[in-house]
Amino acid sequence: MERPAGKRTCLYTSAQLAVVMNDLAGRVAGLMTGRSRLAIIGILRRGAPLAERLTAALAGRLAAPPLRLDLAIKRYADDLTLLYPETRLTEQAGHADLDLAGYTLVVVDDVLYTGHSLLRAVGYLGAKRPAEIRVVTLVDRGVARLPLHADAVGVRLDVAPPDIIECNVPPYEPEFKIELLQLERPPEG
Repeated sequence: MERPAGKRTCLYTSAQLAVVMNDLAGRVAGLMTGRSRLAIIGILRRGAPLAERLTAALAGRLAAPPLRLDLAIKRYADDLTLLYPETRLTEQAGHADLDLAGYTLVVVDDVLYTGHSLLRAVGYLGAKRPAEIRVVTLVDRGVARLPLHADAVGVRLDVAPPDIIECNVPPYEPEFKIELLQLERPPEG
């Protein structure tokens, strides 16, 4: 897929994001105190490898390794060239009969922007009767249009609405970093 044209500015490097992810793991471990059944759920695409990184960073901080799952949700509100008119969740094989009753679920995504993907995930997972649902996001743009929030946020970035936050997350991109994309705008006149 071709990347949109515009000016890109690196906001966080791989080294800086390693510190952010370690801090997120500490906050998630704090949220899990006294809870025995934990599932970490990544929102595909980039939320899934972030969930893997978070799970690895949690190793040694939890009594038992968490269950790892992913949800296929498409909306891409932060890149309007990819925006779907509705938020779509595709149930994966084996998820229909998945018993998450009594689990604490930690939903992981890359960017919390409008909140549509997160709302769809929470609605779907809520029907699985978990004990609680927590949300972790690498970036919170601070402009969710729905009554949602993240319980643990890596970084909050207040940027202009036409600008795009690009989370580059391996294996989808070669380097783990966060960039600000300011799209090329046609000349006025």
